[in-house]
Amino acid sequence: MIDKIIGFIGAGNMGSAMIGGIVHSELVTTSQIIASAHSAATLEKLQSTYSIETTLSNETVAERSDILFLAVKPNKFDEVIPQISSHVKSGCVIVSIAAGKTIAAIEDSFGKPVKLVRAMPNTPALVGEAMSALCVNQNVTPEELKEVQALFNSFGKSEVISESLMDAVIGVSGSSPAYVYMFIEAMADAAVADGMPRAQAYKFAAQSVYGSAKMVLETGKHPGELKDAVCSPAGTTIEAVAALEAGGFRNTVISAQRACSQKSRDMSAE
Repeated sequence: MIDKIIGFIGAGNMGSAMIGGIVHSELVTTSQIIASAHSAATLEKLQSTYSIETTLSNETVAERSDILFLAVKPNKFDEVIPQISSHVKSGCVIVSIAAGKTIAAIEDSFGKPVKLVRAMPNTPALVGEAMSALCVNQNVTPEELKEVQALFNSFGKSEVISESLMDAVIGVSGSSPAYVYMFIEAMADAAVADGMPRAQAYKFAAQSVYGSAKMVLETGKHPGELKDAVCSPAGTTIEAVAALEAGGFRNTVISAQRACSQKSRDMSAE
């Protein structure tokens, strides 16, 4: 258990997923979580779903929180940070999940020394399977980092990285669930074209992706080795692999992911 008040400013898809993951982990009680959003309807849904305290006031969340998540879009930082800066408690650890917002830029926005963690989770937090990256400024102590990482680990896995890798993280995990959903949808479409009912097709496709990912994580084997093990000589699988290669499958994935990372770099430079 963590004996801290956990605050969220912003409760959109990512903020809600993180809150849900933390609540389900029971690492803190629901009475230790407070969240704000600009929409009363959003807060009503959040309160009814997770039984946490909610408010329309960002300042109230800042005043109450020992660990404060800034879960708003990057373009809202110039509005939100000046609003809360004077209300943040002394010793509060601020956690930003905004793509393209560097530690230096966020520190400048606060205009005073702050304890800051820059993080990039992803939406599988809602089902306890997020992959998150964390980097910290010099004001965060090892014990504080341990508590923040425990929160992220409560809804998945996390790694502490150099900030120089954050753009790559956004490409490979922060945004990548969207690519995986597209892959599952395409697999299901093919199964439907071959006569399988739609709901059943999604189940077969999704479970296959889930199981394959688990094989990579739990066996420690190279993905190419696992792929080769499925490809029998003159078999069905190698025909599919050949068709994927003919369509530039791997090159397309690499190009798309690097475009995502470049967009993050461009946002950091703005």
